[in-house]
Amino acid sequence: MNTAEYAVGTLAAVAFGGVLLKVLTSDGVQSALTAVIDRALK
Repeated sequence: MNTAEYAVGTLAAVAFGGVLLKVLTSDGVQSALTAVIDRALK
């Protein structure tokens, strides 16, 4: 691969990371994860 392909791949990875971060920090996902952890600890 050449430099331009690496740059596009890097940008795609950063964009995917940003979307994943937004999803994981949303209220619905956080409450679901909290519920799963609470059930596991009981």
